[in-house]
Amino acid sequence: LHSAVTRIQVQRPGFNYTFAHICILNNDKTCIVDDIVHVLEELKAARSSNRTNFAITYPITHLKDGREVYNGHQLGGVTVHSKDRVKSAEAIQLTYYLQAINSLNDMVAEKWESIFCDTVELFQKSNRKVKMYPFTSSSLKEDFQKTSRVSERYLITSLVLVVTLAILCCSMQDCVRSKPWLGLLGLLTVTLATLTAAGIINLTGGKYNSTFLGIPFVMLGHGLYGTFEMLSSWRKTREDQHVKERTAAVFADSMLSFSLTTAMYLVTFGIGASPFTNIEAARIFCCNSCIAIFFNYLYVLSFYGSSLVFTGYIENNYQHSIFCRKVPKPEVLQEKPAWYRFLLTAKFSEDTADSEEANTYESHLLVWFLKRYYCDWITNTYVKPFVVLFYLVYISFALMGYLQVSEGSDLSNIVATATRTIEYTTAQQKYFSNYSPVIGFYIYESIEYWNTSVQEDVLEYTKGFVRISWFESYLNYLRKLNISTGLPKKNFTDMLRNSFLKTPQFAHFSEDIIFSKKYNNEVDVVASRMFLVAKTMETKREELYDLLETLRKLSLTSKVKFIVFNPSFVYMDRYASSVGAPLQNSCISALFLLFFSAFLVADSLINVWLTLTVASVEFGVIGFMTLWKVELDCISVLCLIYGINYTIDNCAPLLSTFVLGKEFTRTKWVKKALEVHGVAILQSYLCYIVGLIPLAAVPSNLTRTLFRCLFLIALVTFFHCFAILPVILTFLPPSKKKRKEKKNPENREEIECVEMVDMDSTRVVDQITTV
Repeated sequence: LHSAVTRIQVQRPGFNYTFAHICILNNDKTCIVDDIVHVLEELKAARSSNRTNFAITYPITHLKDGREVYNGHQLGGVTVHSKDRVKSAEAIQLTYYLQAINSLNDMVAEKWESIFCDTVELFQKSNRKVKMYPFTSSSLKEDFQKTSRVSERYLITSLVLVVTLAILCCSMQDCVRSKPWLGLLGLLTVTLATLTAAGIINLTGGKYNSTFLGIPFVMLGHGLYGTFEMLSSWRKTREDQHVKERTAAVFADSMLSFSLTTAMYLVTFGIGASPFTNIEAARIFCCNSCIAIFFNYLYVLSFYGSSLVFTGYIENNYQHSIFCRKVPKPEVLQEKPAWYRFLLTAKFSEDTADSEEANTYESHLLVWFLKRYYCDWITNTYVKPFVVLFYLVYISFALMGYLQVSEGSDLSNIVATATRTIEYTTAQQKYFSNYSPVIGFYIYESIEYWNTSVQEDVLEYTKGFVRISWFESYLNYLRKLNISTGLPKKNFTDMLRNSFLKTPQFAHFSEDIIFSKKYNNEVDVVASRMFLVAKTMETKREELYDLLETLRKLSLTSKVKFIVFNPSFVYMDRYASSVGAPLQNSCISALFLLFFSAFLVADSLINVWLTLTVASVEFGVIGFMTLWKVELDCISVLCLIYGINYTIDNCAPLLSTFVLGKEFTRTKWVKKALEVHGVAILQSYLCYIVGLIPLAAVPSNLTRTLFRCLFLIALVTFFHCFAILPVILTFLPPSKKKRKEKKNPENREEIECVEMVDMDSTRVVDQITTV
């Protein structure tokens, strides 16, 4: 396999590049390859010469030239004899290092990586007994973007389902008052806003990434609820009013809360799009969301508002809500066939009594269900204890999950399934988890290496690591010569240059020490490096992150100035900041919003209840997503931030209606709040869940995390809106005053008395009083 890889050729005009042309070179101008290759070559030579005394030790072995080499990250699944002699190994990891010094070299290296993967896969077909997992510098990027390609048909299915349900949610038996076009146009409003944001991001040179898959669902939850709330407000207006008056009432009733929640989205995602967020993917996601939400607000005010006016004129003219044809009078319909009468069923105002005028929209299934059945059932005295008990169970399970929450540190969580990244990381965690990756320990100042106390400091800082370093080898070299480690400076540098680095087994350390000459021909060591490896547990991926943090803190407080680095630290940093930065930003935005809204809401109790509701929802979502095996990573944290907005979007109108209601009883105002806002919440929830369901089938870990988080947010918020809040508000503040009868000139009773007299006598039989 190694021979096949080194023979790979990249064809360019006039020249064919091989591994030898683009590899990183060592001091003798040969390609740097893994030491395990030299070990295998020596093992092969020993077998061909029938030598049986050649042994490999683990995690450090010795080559025939006397060099000590570390193989802990190159041999996996190792079984050892006594004295660390390797009995067997289940896996070998080979790494090839390529140059990227200019654009041509970078292009050739990228092409070489592509051919490398094809070569390994071809080699796998002819060697089926051995499993091979290729992985290159571009594999993670390609597999991350693959999520978008595998999601396309599922997103189309989702769109079709949402369109269908949005139309059904706005339809009713009455063909005049039904508004199916508004369901479709509401979804079109959300789609236009999302496309506008995508176009602006494209035109300004923004970069696309797979986290953008969550933006349509952010818009779906916010945008559809706003349009459904406007439609719900339209149903509350009087039919005898002019369309302009009805439209004005709709905007006065619904747009204030929609404006405030839109401002909340803009502030929350605006802080996420600011320089405070140090993850580019999260910053671009928040920026795109801000643009989409802003344009959605403008489109709802203009495009959807105009559509509502247009359908209002159709309703006032008694035209069919779909075909826009004039609906004939009932007497004319009697002469038509049954199917014709069914399609053109409508109530005319002259056929409707004044007492029935307010109920003309009750033929809508959801309005009828909430008003006639659900409101009475959820506020029933016998139902309330079971709801409270259910809430206690909810809190218990959420707490159980919350105590087990963990930060995501697995790269496979952000890519599509059945990809090279998944296969490679799975194999690496299975076979190469006993030792951490090789960590570079770089001392970037001139220190007194010859001083005994400095030597002890360096050894103390690297205590607990397997050290692959010139420094320890040099100290061992001095001990073998029975020389004290406390040498004068000149003796130290002379021995280091003339004796130690000239010895064959230590010659390779010459790359790890940088010398400089001073004006008086003195030689000084200005910088050096060593390599460290830590023993880790196979079951604890978090140990590498803890190790990184420990070394970083040590580098800030130690006497010796050093830095540590390993390519895997890039991903560890990503996961560390993916949780910390967004959560910090969301807390800042939440505090800002609470302070800002305190001056806008009519009653401070609205803020109190809203804060408690958001806390309960977020607590439950974090707990249940942990139980559902979702870790805190960039995707889940962005969903949690969205969850704050989604909860306020749905719960704020309910709480405002209840808190601001005067007189009557708590139960009366809970029912009123559900009747006024419950239909819009239920409609948007049904459309949202139906849109999420196809996402569960996408073969990608990123969309799996997205689906589970968004599904839990929608489900828990719905549970609070339709169960927890309606029950708790019936026996907790604010209190309501029962209405008192007022007798004044504006509100006086008109009494009509009719006496029923027995005709055979003058006795009064009854008296009927009509008020």
